[in-house]
Amino acid sequence: MPEAGSNVSLAERAYRIRRHAVRMGAVQGQGYVGQALGIADVLAVSYFHALRYRPQDTLWEGRDRFLLSIGHYAIALYAALIEAGVLPEEELETYGTDDSRMPMSGMAAYTPGMEITGGSLGHGLGIAVGMGLGLKRKKSDSFVYNLLSDGELGEGSTWEAAMSAAHHRLDNVIAIVDFNNQQADGPSRDMLSAEPVTDKFTAFGWHAQRVDGNDIEAVKAAFDIARNLGEAKPRMIVCDTKMAKGVPFLERREITHFIRVEPDEWVLALEALEKGQAL
Repeated sequence: MPEAGSNVSLAERAYRIRRHAVRMGAVQGQGYVGQALGIADVLAVSYFHALRYRPQDTLWEGRDRFLLSIGHYAIALYAALIEAGVLPEEELETYGTDDSRMPMSGMAAYTPGMEITGGSLGHGLGIAVGMGLGLKRKKSDSFVYNLLSDGELGEGSTWEAAMSAAHHRLDNVIAIVDFNNQQADGPSRDMLSAEPVTDKFTAFGWHAQRVDGNDIEAVKAAFDIARNLGEAKPRMIVCDTKMAKGVPFLERREITHFIRVEPDEWVLALEALEKGQAL
């Protein structure tokens, strides 16, 4: 992780990531804000505890790779990249507009720090396996992190990639599942249950953990275990998260996959975040 700003707590980083995401959501009046609020703690740990990167040199060969398989989570990753100093904060006002470097679905060709173009769900882990193999052949000690959704566990390509990662003993691949139990058509467990998730990945030859994804210390410990495992096998961290975490009135909404928020509610959301941070 970059040394600059290392005295800022992970909780403060997560708060700022949430705040950036809400401000971007306000630009369009809608978006995948619930996911961004839910995954903010994981992104804070990723970018300010675990990942090795250089904010001003996003193609530095020695970096760890962070792959966003879930393209519609782009608003969350942009928020983290802004907080990390990869993207300037003032650009968040361009979110989702013509010629912006922050389109509503993430694309590597547009955005510094965006390693892959996601959104066609189920492809991220396969790309991570390919990158992991390539880095092994280069004798690189870099890690490949892949953030994927619980919905992607219903894609056959995800399990093919999981089998390949174990076969090739890719101990440089760390997959992270955002298990928020929410898909476009309803709860993930009702669409196509992937449970028991950790048992399945263990059976596929992975080291698997499951943690509360909104408990920063638990996430931090899980990342440390994954990085320092000492076994020649890929690593999985399943993170149970709460949609819209940190904004109580949005947490209580029944439909949170794609949120449309009234103009005055964006201000209320920012106030809720600030109130929560002050507690």
